[in-house]
Amino acid sequence: MKTGLVLSGGGARGVAHIGMLKALEEFGITVDCIAGTSAGAIVGALYAYGYSPDKIFEIISTTGFFKSVRPAWSFTGLLSLDGLRTMLLNYIPENNFAVLKIPMTVATTDIRKGKSEYFSSGELITPILASACVPAIFNPVQIKGNVYVDGGILDNLPVRCIRHECDVVIGSHCNFISPDVDIKNIRNVVERTLLMAIGGNTISSKALCDVLIEPPGLGKYSGFELNKASELFDIGYSFTKANFSKSDFEKI
Repeated sequence: MKTGLVLSGGGARGVAHIGMLKALEEFGITVDCIAGTSAGAIVGALYAYGYSPDKIFEIISTTGFFKSVRPAWSFTGLLSLDGLRTMLLNYIPENNFAVLKIPMTVATTDIRKGKSEYFSSGELITPILASACVPAIFNPVQIKGNVYVDGGILDNLPVRCIRHECDVVIGSHCNFISPDVDIKNIRNVVERTLLMAIGGNTISSKALCDVLIEPPGLGKYSGFELNKASELFDIGYSFTKANFSKSDFEKI
């Protein structure tokens, strides 16, 4: 039986994926392939390379990982992902899909063609940066003359790219849209609007998952709350342990 894992984007909420991975390992679940968008692509690549969930959490929460973006002050975006590139190179120095212990697919959006594009071979880190490139916040990423932004714009839960090769697909979705939201400023408005728009493209993707892990508790967190990593990790871990068992992830 081949088990696939799909990790959504979600900014800081993506830390919940790490807690979910820890729970899966405790259930004895082996993942045979991974697909991810944005934060899900970052977590997925580190896991596919061979880092344990605890080590990934350490990397994310204690090494300045989230602070690795630097101001760019260009007309296309406010922040550069160069610092994130440097951080990823520290932990995946070979920078190639071929070195991953688990096959990985990264979802991006080709902004010129207006369609999703998926990377699973060749250079690894640039597609990850493209997948995490939130429009108007980060500078677009160029790959072989094409321009890419956040994969979540069109495919925030990239199930289709691996569904055909898996017997069981586990989806981890961290963008639960809570009805209880306090709109305090324009950033809240922009984030909430983007969250709702992206939510629309995950409806059919969720239906393609055999198991969907979507902790409601994440709904109260912003994708910018990088200081809440421990809480987000615990939500992903506790929700998975409390609501699932090993049998839920095995094909009937």
